[in-house]
Amino acid sequence: MSQWISEEGHFTSFDGTELFYRSWKTPAAGKHALIAIHRGHEHSDRLSDQIEELDLQDAWAFSWDCRGHGHSPGERGYAERYDYHIKDLDAFARFVSNRYDIPVENMVVLANSVGAVTAAAWVHDYAPRIRAMVLAAPAFRIRLYVPLAIPLLRLLQKLRGKTFISSYVKSRMLTHDPEQSRKYDEDALITRKISVNILLGLHDTSTRILADAGAIFTPTLILSAGSDWVVKNSAQRRFFEALSSAVKEMHLYPGFFHAVLYEKDRAQPIACARQFIKKAFDTPCETAFLSDQDQKGYTREEYDRLRQPPSLLAAIRFNMQKWLMQTVGRLSAGVRLGWQTGFDSGKSLDYVYENRARGTTFIGRMMDRQYLNSVGWQGIRERRANIDASLRWAIEAVDTADLNIRIVDIAAGPGRYVLEVTKDLPADKISVLLRDREPGNLEVGADLARTMKLENVTFEPADAFDREGLLSITPAPSIVIVSGLYELFPDNRPVLESLEGIAGVLQDGGYLIYTSQPWHPQIEMIARTLINRDGDPWIMRRRTQAEMDELVLSVGLTKVETRVDTHGIFTVSIAQKIPT
Repeated sequence: MSQWISEEGHFTSFDGTELFYRSWKTPAAGKHALIAIHRGHEHSDRLSDQIEELDLQDAWAFSWDCRGHGHSPGERGYAERYDYHIKDLDAFARFVSNRYDIPVENMVVLANSVGAVTAAAWVHDYAPRIRAMVLAAPAFRIRLYVPLAIPLLRLLQKLRGKTFISSYVKSRMLTHDPEQSRKYDEDALITRKISVNILLGLHDTSTRILADAGAIFTPTLILSAGSDWVVKNSAQRRFFEALSSAVKEMHLYPGFFHAVLYEKDRAQPIACARQFIKKAFDTPCETAFLSDQDQKGYTREEYDRLRQPPSLLAAIRFNMQKWLMQTVGRLSAGVRLGWQTGFDSGKSLDYVYENRARGTTFIGRMMDRQYLNSVGWQGIRERRANIDASLRWAIEAVDTADLNIRIVDIAAGPGRYVLEVTKDLPADKISVLLRDREPGNLEVGADLARTMKLENVTFEPADAFDREGLLSITPAPSIVIVSGLYELFPDNRPVLESLEGIAGVLQDGGYLIYTSQPWHPQIEMIARTLINRDGDPWIMRRRTQAEMDELVLSVGLTKVETRVDTHGIFTVSIAQKIPT
């Protein structure tokens, strides 16, 4: 076994936090990388033995101490939200790619327990084009042993706010290896407590990923412990069976405790992981050919189900809900607007962005607040914030590259978010073209522009799916925005034609900002009770993030980054037209 060289450092995560990380390499290390994620309570140095035993001599290995763990800052066992760990993983992968010149396409992720849930959520939400992931005893369902533990924890968090519980897990429940057990007990950097909000966030994220595992196409290996006292193997099996990955394996090791890669007989799963990883590194990273998912596949099957009548009991429930929204619900100004213009219309979204409860009588205003606070509209407002951040980033990048700042939104609605981002920028440095198929939306936008005293904004009626019309835009834009549009149309052909027009007119080095809706917990309720802009039932075909990214890649645009809301419903991504 070759001598491994370990180095330490810090990287800046998505929110500016400096997190501690480690790297390992041999003199033979090339342009491949293993990103390892430590277990809950632990830290990156605990992975050193695993890295050496895997003995992937021609690949780098990297890991970081999760915030609140090891040498990273933060209160021990705490993060503001569980999805911060997912965002940290995304930031770390991009850091490794940029700092060590290793493409994300040349990476494999190895993750333990809680870290395995983080890895699965990252692959689901961000769709990184990694080679594979290896999940060791993923903690999709923790054995809490106390009846009604999750509801009780939710109540505890509501009553006490930030609070912690101590882990019941002892070293003897993790491994039969006395030496590994001793190391665990004597490690002063291991965090014995965990915050309740992280435990609940882990549970809720796991629930979402288990329900939507079919959205994952990444080659996946699961290593499962046969005598696991910490997590439930049934959830791992459910996840595995639902995966859409063309390459997937699951191995159960009888008698093994939870810490599969620390067990007495760990040579077995280590050898299995090594073989899987080496095969992944030896297989070129190719697109998954997902552009036909509108005709067959996971989300198409869901879409077809939603177009069929529901069961009798479901029909009664949804019809009652719809009747209430069409009668009493009209006291809410937002619900009333939804029935008038469609709940997916530009005017409805503009109302949601304003987030100011209105209605007839006090009851109507209360109902409107409840409507505006629904999880979908919370996600929409987070999407708005992510679009703002992405647009500001793109403007700065374009300006740094000495390109003219020419922004085009091809389906802007009133374009409020574009106007608000650009209103404080010098008018002589930036021009804005807002297009939409609805003249009424453009009239509202023009009124907003006049109120903001903006003179560098042009409004134009146009079809966002007209390829030739997009290609005719002059002058050529350096930033194109398409927000909340493609999600409304189930077929990929018009989306591709729109993307071809965008890619053709976009300046070399310019950016596309695009949105997607890979997940929605209320998708059936929406389909059964609400109407769209055309007055028809609002039935959506979700595009997985992997599918949406592949459509963008197929027209020659390369994704730079993705931002995801708290609930994993809406994403905002940036892709660049790389100069040839």
